[in-house]
Amino acid sequence: MTSEAASGAAEHRQERGARQELTGVVTSSKMNKTIVVKVTRTTQHRKYMRVTRSSKKYYAHDEQNEARPGDTVRIVASRPLSKLKRWRLAEIVARSRRVA
Repeated sequence: MTSEAASGAAEHRQERGARQELTGVVTSSKMNKTIVVKVTRTTQHRKYMRVTRSSKKYYAHDEQNEARPGDTVRIVASRPLSKLKRWRLAEIVARSRRVA
């Protein structure tokens, strides 16, 4: 690939915008190359100002099977990889202190 084509591809990626990123805790890694990440978000009620927590599970692709339950990870949006997987593992932010 020539340098002109490479720079054109890099420019195209920048125009598309940044991919959506989420940070959460791995709840399951029993599947091959797949992890389940629980992402918790806090919102404040508009009227009563009470802070509420809600969580959601995301299935993410883990190519090297390196994430373990309890790890804090960062996942990024990707193309659909299966029926449920729309995310992939970007990095492991913090390792769990639990011994496997």
